[in-house]
Amino acid sequence: MITVLVVEAQPLQRLGFRMLLESAPDTEIVGEAENGAEAVRWTTELRPDVVLMDVRTPDVDGIGATRRIVAAGGRSRVLVLTTFDSDRYAFAALRAGASGVLLKDIRPEELLAGIRAVAAGGSVIAPALTRRLLDAFADRLDDDLCGPAREDPRLAFLTDREREVLVAIGHGLTNGEIAQRFTLSESTVKTHVGRVLAKIGARDRIQAVILAYNLRLTRPV
Repeated sequence: MITVLVVEAQPLQRLGFRMLLESAPDTEIVGEAENGAEAVRWTTELRPDVVLMDVRTPDVDGIGATRRIVAAGGRSRVLVLTTFDSDRYAFAALRAGASGVLLKDIRPEELLAGIRAVAAGGSVIAPALTRRLLDAFADRLDDDLCGPAREDPRLAFLTDREREVLVAIGHGLTNGEIAQRFTLSESTVKTHVGRVLAKIGARDRIQAVILAYNLRLTRPV
């Protein structure tokens, strides 16, 4: 059972999250917080698997709360929710140590998939944010991304399936979406993703996305 702490200032939104989590057979909501200060306190006391964090909360905001939770070194992982018009908060959340960033208008099944991925030790980034992340890290991307795919010594260590997974990561797909695309279990995909990141020397999925673009395995849209 995946235990979740919901951090959301709006009571109606918290109710929606509670109803969604209670409807899933593998998730359990263990607490609710209205602001970042409460989030830090309840995370310490309840030690949930996942903290579902609204990026904008009163008192201590979601970024500050995420930074404190991660710095404490506990078992809880943070999944931040943001909106289309607050990309800078999404980037700040990743820098603060969040394990994932999703958009608030995400479909319920996608949110549950993101929670599961983060609880399993993975990371997830909303596909709609992938392009924006690349824009933010434009200085780390090659100028010409439209030529043929490049070879890189690191790719030689990837199996055909792992290379496919790298391309899928480059498109911003979650583990669940990759599993559906290649008809694999999510646990198998998690293993593939871990091996890909290790073989290419990427710290996280963002670095993998950047590499996929630099090697022209993924094309700008």
